[in-house]
Amino acid sequence: MTKSVDFYFDFISPYSFLAYKKLKKLSDYKNINIIYKPILLGGLHKLGGITAPAFNERKMKNMKNDCELVAKKNNIEFKWNVKFPINSLQLMRGYLTINKELKTKFFDLCFDYYWKENVDLEKKENVENILKKCSIDKDFFFEEIQNQKIKERLIDLTSNAFEKDIFGAPTFVVNNKIFWGQDRLDYALDEYRS
Repeated sequence: MTKSVDFYFDFISPYSFLAYKKLKKLSDYKNINIIYKPILLGGLHKLGGITAPAFNERKMKNMKNDCELVAKKNNIEFKWNVKFPINSLQLMRGYLTINKELKTKFFDLCFDYYWKENVDLEKKENVENILKKCSIDKDFFFEEIQNQKIKERLIDLTSNAFEKDIFGAPTFVVNNKIFWGQDRLDYALDEYRS
């Protein structure tokens, strides 16, 4: 069995964005077998009975400051989105509908629009701009995200993450070991490279 780094993410998670940018800066990034696992963070929190930091004023203030510190320390262009949090359901379902060749571009653009360019991704026209840049048919996209199979797939991915004791994003799983948070990326990579 080929060793991999399972990367559980949600576009709404600033820490997922920061972890992804840190990964991409690694000299051996293209040689790491990363399997991106989309989950609905709100659904995961609900399953675990967790109140997200976005809904706790003190945690929210700290999270914003923390993300800015991490971004600065790692030389990552980052801007806290004034529309945080949004419902990421259509983006997460959308990721599942896109063919393999376009996933990376869609991934990059969703993260960059939201966490670098401060774009409101709940607005349909902004999502349509991403789709246009990816050469993805918008009618197909918006139809597919309503497809029951796609809905169930995201529910299953989120439920499977919960069953593995994953409770937040990003989470990395290597050799059945869980590494939670962007600050545990190095530990996950050490496990991967061992």
